[in-house]
This record gives sequence, C-alpha cells and structure tokens, in this order.
Amino acid sequence: MDFAFTAEAGLAGLFLASFLSATLLPGGSEAVLFALIRLHPEQTLPALLLATLGNTLGGMVTYYMGRLLPQHLAPEKSALAGRHGAPILLLAWAPIIGDALCAAAGWLRLPPLACAAWMAAGKAARYVVVVAGAGMV
Repeated sequence: MDFAFTAEAGLAGLFLASFLSATLLPGGSEAVLFALIRLHPEQTLPALLLATLGNTLGGMVTYYMGRLLPQHLAPEKSALAGRHGAPILLLAWAPIIGDALCAAAGWLRLPPLACAAWMAAGKAARYVVVVAGAGMV
C-alpha cells in the first residue's frame, strides 16, 4: 500500500495537532509543523496560519473551561493573570504555565477577544521560530 503524504492531509493534521496540544492534552504541534514545511515548503504560510489558529482555538477552549468555574471562587486579581491582564497570554504557548494562564484568564473573566488576540500573537511568534528553525524564513 502506497501512502502519499499530501499537503492537504498534512495541513489538516497540523490543525488538529495544534488544537489538541493547546488543550490539556499533550501534543507536539511544533514537530508536525516542522515536518510539514520540510516536506511541503510551499505550504509554509498556510501551515503557520493554521497552526496558530488551531493552537489559539485550543487555548480558548481552556479559557472557556476556566470561565465555567464559579466567579465567587476566583482570587483577587492580584494573581499573575489578573495583575497583567490579557497581555500575559503572550506566554500561553509556554509548556505547563500556558494552560494555567488560559484557564486563569477565563476564571478571572478577562475579555475574551483581547485574550484571543494576545494568545494568538504569542503562539504565532513561537511557530515563526519553528519555521525559522526549519530554514523557511
């Protein structure tokens, strides 16, 4: 059986991997992005955009999970996310703390649009580093 790794299949897999890796599930979207653009360099921009979109949407799932927690249980906004507001989500890409920041932002009822924008900016920057590492910038 011959299996051809098409660009379309790779992009779909990348979106799924980036979405899942931004939730509480472990994932390796960076490795998928790296492999995809090495095999299909012409897909670098769509891959970068889809990885960022998928990872941001996954982060927003965690954000909305945080919003499900009762607000009266939320600590004072002196916590890291509360002190720095939505811009702290530039670090949402970081292992371990990224998921916690997304959930805390939801729990603290930070504005969802601002959270998504800052989250996307940080996640895009991380993926640009991966693309550069693959020699595609």
